[in-house]
Amino acid sequence: QVQLVESGGGLVQAGGSLRLSCAASGRTLSMYPMGWFRQAPGKEREFVAAMRWSFGNTLYADSVKGRFTISRDNAKNTVNLQMNSLKPEDTAVYYCAAGGSFGTRWLDYDYWGQGTQVTVSS
Repeated sequence: QVQLVESGGGLVQAGGSLRLSCAASGRTLSMYPMGWFRQAPGKEREFVAAMRWSFGNTLYADSVKGRFTISRDNAKNTVNLQMNSLKPEDTAVYYCAAGGSFGTRWLDYDYWGQGTQVTVSS
């Protein structure tokens, strides 16, 4: 079992930055592909970014490419999402996920955090 806890969300103005972190307990995150998803009110959960820990491969949604960066901190057993040039449409609850497949579907992931709210004001 893996327990995931996100942190770092908050309120920021458009053009600003936030850094989300996902801390794990129970297992080392290097065992799993990791992903970030988000869900805005009234919308489906959508893929944001993913990382295959051992190979360093990354995937990004087109909507965040060039603005968001997923990274890992082996010593802290965390996965981070650096979000720059934030837009109001980035407003959502952001979820960290760990799972058996390196992919963009929420079904690829088995373990989920509780989510952290990101609100971008215009």
